[in-house]
Amino acid sequence: MSEDTTGAEPSIRHDVRDGVLTLRIEREHKRNALDQASTSRLVELLEAAAVDGNLRAVHLTAAGRDFCSGSDWVSSNTGAKERPRPANLVRRLPLQSHRLIELLLTVQLPVVATVRGNAAGLGCQLALAADFTVADEEATFWEPFVKRGFTPDSGASWLLPRLVGLARARRMLLLGEKVSGARAAEWGLIHEAVPAADLDARALELVAALAKGPTVALGLTKQSLQRSSEVPLARALVDESFGLELASRTADFREGLAAFTARRDPDYTGR
Repeated sequence: MSEDTTGAEPSIRHDVRDGVLTLRIEREHKRNALDQASTSRLVELLEAAAVDGNLRAVHLTAAGRDFCSGSDWVSSNTGAKERPRPANLVRRLPLQSHRLIELLLTVQLPVVATVRGNAAGLGCQLALAADFTVADEEATFWEPFVKRGFTPDSGASWLLPRLVGLARARRMLLLGEKVSGARAAEWGLIHEAVPAADLDARALELVAALAKGPTVALGLTKQSLQRSSEVPLARALVDESFGLELASRTADFREGLAAFTARRDPDYTGR
């Protein structure tokens, strides 16, 4: 894996193999909390991925015991005892953590997240913004904002009610209720929860399957799903028509038809 550093400390490692961009958070000394530099680096890598025609999937993971414990406020502000300055937050969030969540939701590549340990605050939103999150059954999803005197950020108030409904969103955001990986899967908050010993193998299996799919069709379908709750049916039908027109121009579309006719498995190339 390639290594990106902040000072002398590893921050984000990235690697491309078999069409899969793997992004791994490596700030174990901070329980993988993201500071400004590591958040900006993830944004940069995802923006590049969005226009890279050779990529077919993104895998978001982390080193150590925790996925991501949120934002590293101490490193992101001028002093450990100094409270965040509101004007700075308003300027910073749209370009950093908010931009990061937006990219995960809109990049036309399937995104898989592997979660173990804590996924709190921004870390929870990273997991929720992925198309598929596979978690350890004992992982913890937590929105600690109100407990710490903050209001939600990084899309928490948008993602949660769409995934689990208002009642459960209130439990997590207003009461600060922690949700285990097993319960998160039961609620539909994430794709799947598995025993810790099976976590990496299951996530990699899913990533590999998505990376072998018809990449353009997957991206367009992701886009349609993303817009579906924001537009009326008539607009959704128009969007589907345009999506189908674009997908039908791809080599993968032709391969899919040929495979169906020959009664064989398709061999998609992502083109």
